[in-house]
Amino acid sequence: MTGSRTSDWPTSADARQGGPLIVTEDEGLLDDLLRLCAAAGAVPEVMHGTPARRGSWESAPLVLVGDDCALRMGAAARREGVVLVGKDLDDPGVWRRAVEIGARHVALLPDGESWLVDRIADAVEGVGRPALTVGVIGGRGGAGASTLACALAVGAARAGHRTMLIDGDPLGGGLDVMLGGERAGGLRWPAFADSRGRVAGRALEEALPELHSLRLLSWDRSDCTAVPPEAMRAVLAAARRRGGVVVVDLPRRIDETAVEALEQLDAGLLVVPAELRAVAAAHRVASMLGLLLGDLRAVVRGPFGPGLGGEEITRLLGLPLAGELPLEPGLSGALNAGRPPGSDERGPLARFSAEFWGRALTDGGGAPA
Repeated sequence: MTGSRTSDWPTSADARQGGPLIVTEDEGLLDDLLRLCAAAGAVPEVMHGTPARRGSWESAPLVLVGDDCALRMGAAARREGVVLVGKDLDDPGVWRRAVEIGARHVALLPDGESWLVDRIADAVEGVGRPALTVGVIGGRGGAGASTLACALAVGAARAGHRTMLIDGDPLGGGLDVMLGGERAGGLRWPAFADSRGRVAGRALEEALPELHSLRLLSWDRSDCTAVPPEAMRAVLAAARRRGGVVVVDLPRRIDETAVEALEQLDAGLLVVPAELRAVAAAHRVASMLGLLLGDLRAVVRGPFGPGLGGEEITRLLGLPLAGELPLEPGLSGALNAGRPPGSDERGPLARFSAEFWGRALTDGGGAPA
């Protein structure tokens, strides 16, 4: 007899086929394990008693055996990825039973719930190379950081990389508008404001709007203008576990939530218009970021005046130059028509994105979708 229950977030057919196997006849323990699987974004297969189908026992990425069934599992073939799950913290015999069934780990609930959720999520998602995560921030207001963040994400997706764009600026109006997808179905930041601990990466990805071959986590037009630092930490960590590329549009106000995002970045891009006043403002921002980010580079945006090229501006800022970005003709008209930044493959934004990812993914890894 088998059965399963779905989690609150959407789960793909791949997750249903690759979920953990639960073996127990204890209804209370089963309810606990189903709840933990839902928290990990996994849809399990449930078997009551000894597994009747060898295929399920052998193919499941993780097998959770209830302590109530341990004595009957001696005839089952030993395999990797078996966890014995019990509730009696005072029963020393649980370790002996774990050895008898070939389980390398024992999880005693409720104390072991957090560990078991992580174990389930790792088994379902796999533990591969984390996403190359790049943050973009403006040296002053209106520098064009959101435009560049969108163009980088569009360029990475066009190159065939799994891409997630995260809107970290609650006062920016929402990147879904810039991508022409404010009416697209899917969750926005307010739905994740209460996130704590571990968020399942697959469930996060599938819950977000898909626009221009990338997944977007944006703000909506509600009164929610902030999420707790714990939510940013959990959501960004989940996005990174999916691999590929993650681009974060950062606010210029460095609060605790922004610090959580900065701590998970592999590199940061500071967008600086080629103006003396913008350079002065960017110097203050760079000083703050330098305390939190090991790899910070400047993107100098045109038009360029005499003596204010990229090399001179980065010398004044004390930062390496990631590249110069000329103005893009027709950008405003393209945005009004619903075409995202970087959609013109011959334009400066698309060329900058292609060159940036060509260098960054070669140097830092990164996995195609």
